[in-house]
Amino acid sequence: MAGIYVHFPFCTSRCIYCDFYSRVRKDFPEYVDALIREAEDRRGFLKGVPPATLYFGGGTPSVLPVGELERLVSALSGSLDLSGVGEFTVEVNPDDIDFDKAYGFRTLGVTRISMGIQSMNDDHLKWMKRRHTAEDAVRAFKTLRGAGFGNISVDLIFGYEGLSSQEWGRTIRKVVELFPEHISCYQMMGKYASADDDACLSQYLALQSVMGEAGYQQYEISNYCKPGFHSRHNSAYWRREPYLGLGAAAHSFDGGYSRYWNVSDTDAYIAGAPLRGENLTDVEVAEEVIMLGLRTSDGIPKELVCRNPSYPGFIASGAIIESGDRVRISPASFFVSDDLISRLISHI
Repeated sequence: MAGIYVHFPFCTSRCIYCDFYSRVRKDFPEYVDALIREAEDRRGFLKGVPPATLYFGGGTPSVLPVGELERLVSALSGSLDLSGVGEFTVEVNPDDIDFDKAYGFRTLGVTRISMGIQSMNDDHLKWMKRRHTAEDAVRAFKTLRGAGFGNISVDLIFGYEGLSSQEWGRTIRKVVELFPEHISCYQMMGKYASADDDACLSQYLALQSVMGEAGYQQYEISNYCKPGFHSRHNSAYWRREPYLGLGAAAHSFDGGYSRYWNVSDTDAYIAGAPLRGENLTDVEVAEEVIMLGLRTSDGIPKELVCRNPSYPGFIASGAIIESGDRVRISPASFFVSDDLISRLISHI
């Protein structure tokens, strides 16, 4: 399977936690022109493998007029074979959504929406420099449902300073009441992260408990879904399948040893800055296979790690679970997965 990722580095304002490349600007037509040129120039990158997923991420793709997105999709269809795309995701912010835009996404062929809610506490949203309220988020969700979207993902953040377990529980319950098909929950990193590791662990375990009780499957460290509604696009990343990345700061991967990326500068990208790249070693590939695979509930082939000196201890403690010829991290140990993975790849 192959996928296409398109990066839109535009935001109305910057959130405090974001480390993705984005700019507060609106030169949309020039940027879309550059995307169209890049798609044409790189039409052979996927080597004839029709992409199964298309993902518009950011930044904030929803700040663009639907007409510009329509122009882009039309051009992509001319340069790349989109006939096999079964999942077309667009990331949105709640304050960008009204019925006209939601319906516009539907007519564009979008099948899946990923909406950043982050919190259901207005004070916390204001602190994060989000532009919406909890009420706006609920309204936007219902608007998307009304426009016919049956596959909506919601993003949340935990583990930040000032977030109590009670308030985190309230946010989770409010989101579960909407019953989206997919929920992604990320721990705050950087200077705004909570210094209390025990509190972060408690919040993560509470999340797992509520998600399980509500009928969601945890298929990756940070991701939960109703049965059959996992993100096909992101799952392909974890399986190291090929993808073409278009736009400033976008990355591409050939599915084997080569990675490429565009300059993280919108002006330079529009001006035609050259693509950069690297070739991975056998050791780097093996590390990636282990690191990415162990993030998921599918795990990896047992043979990749069973000779590691730490492996028997992880099995004995229950941190790692064997299932036939595959192994995976126990859900109870997902929170400390970075340490487990680091120790498992240390002897490659």
